[in-house]
Amino acid sequence: MNMKEKATDADHKRADKVEIAVHLDSELLEQIQHLTNDPSKVIEVAIRQWLRGEVPRDDELTRNPRRIPIPPRGEWND
Repeated sequence: MNMKEKATDADHKRADKVEIAVHLDSELLEQIQHLTNDPSKVIEVAIRQWLRGEVPRDDELTRNPRRIPIPPRGEWND
């Protein structure tokens, strides 16, 4: 495989991509940039996982309240 074929393969992969503008929280973008120089790849993988249902949601609307058991009367540690 020569250099021309490699460039053609890379160009073909880019042709399948669509560029969009996304508004992200600046702190979130900063965290992503610590992981990679290509934030779009991180976002793409996260969206694919979300669409397949691979990542359980963990936000305030999906959490069940944790119940803390109360010890029976007389077993309080005062």
